[in-house]
Amino acid sequence: MVIPASPQPLVRPPPPFILLLLILLPALAACGVDRDQADLCRRFIPAFEDDPAAVRILEERREDGPAVRVRYATPEGERWIACRFAGGVFDAGRHEVVGVATDRTGPVVGMPFLMLRLWADLPAPRGLKALPDAPRPGPTAWTPVAFLAQQGVNAVTLACVYALLAIGYTLVYAILGQINLAMGELTMIGAMLSAMASAGLVLTGVGALPAALLLVLAVVMAFTAVHGWAMDRLVFRHLRGLRTHTPLIAAVGLSIALQETVRLLHGARDWWPRPVFADRHDLWTAGPFTVTALTSQGLILALTAALYMALRVIMARTAFGRAHRACTDDAGAAALMGLNVDRTVALTFALGGACAAAAGFVIAFQYGGVNFLTGYVIGFKALAAAVVGGIGSVPGAVLGGALLAAVETLWSAYGPLAYKDVAAFGLLALFLIFRPRGLLGTERGRGD
Repeated sequence: MVIPASPQPLVRPPPPFILLLLILLPALAACGVDRDQADLCRRFIPAFEDDPAAVRILEERREDGPAVRVRYATPEGERWIACRFAGGVFDAGRHEVVGVATDRTGPVVGMPFLMLRLWADLPAPRGLKALPDAPRPGPTAWTPVAFLAQQGVNAVTLACVYALLAIGYTLVYAILGQINLAMGELTMIGAMLSAMASAGLVLTGVGALPAALLLVLAVVMAFTAVHGWAMDRLVFRHLRGLRTHTPLIAAVGLSIALQETVRLLHGARDWWPRPVFADRHDLWTAGPFTVTALTSQGLILALTAALYMALRVIMARTAFGRAHRACTDDAGAAALMGLNVDRTVALTFALGGACAAAAGFVIAFQYGGVNFLTGYVIGFKALAAAVVGGIGSVPGAVLGGALLAAVETLWSAYGPLAYKDVAAFGLLALFLIFRPRGLLGTERGRGD
């Protein structure tokens, strides 16, 4: 009896090494870099570099999280950027970026992170999609009042900037009868130094400790005070007494020279310090609108008030204050009485430079975007505030700064934003036509 042979299977089983490869494929995929995630992470690099075309990718590696770290080379050296995602290779959130960090800025969190996602044209995180659909109460009769109150809160910080810089203009004008148009560049120097100091605090891990920020403020004010003293000693002292426009032209030239010096030394890039004391406090809710204020706004107001009171004490109770008042009334008679007019004027320039540096400190940490042109428009607006308040009067400088900030903020809220500078300088024109002395200015003749 012949037993027929069993039929051969139509499909052969895969070899053992193929089975092993199929089993290990998920693990091997999880160990490599997800190309889509690496591409998404590389998309953020141009936001942190001045010359994206010069960037050269060195390494891409996967990290726990899930996350991807990209190491790249620039003309300034090697840098890295890391991106964290909502899911791994086989998860639904593998294309959703939930965190970004760089070697220079550290983690990018809060509003800067959301703005970075918008810049990269990425959709909002899934956790934020439900926010616009949340039920909101309808407007009430108090909603417009709440909106107006919010504009008042927003104007506080701007008023502090204008007031501090206007004080610098006022101190110099009161003693010389001349306007130092380079005062805005002292604000720019203070803002640049504050931004660079902020970057140093982040790199050293100090962060935004109050003691560290106060130390930065003191150093910046001292450094810029030396700049103000040097302005008088090297330029304006040699032009004193001239009844021509030479000092004004020299101030314009000095302003341009300082701008170009900073541009050549530090480049034209914007510096964005990390926001400090950015905790939000709800003050009043009227229907769908809530009036809010930041911790930093209250601290800036307190800082400005403290500096103003310190200046009042200096001018009223110190030998320098008495000498300043004497030189303001009649520099020639003050010199005959034995006062050192040159030293008094130089110290006035230094004090004005310190006030301008405080304004730059506020600009850097509250607004960011500091560059070599930061003091240009701000300087002219602060000069307008000094004229509106009554140039030569320190309280008038503060009042003029508050009025100019209120006009500019209200125009930005209720009118076309593109014309807010026109509104600010239009206010100056109205005062020059109808009240040239300003709010607190007085007409008086100078003995010199």
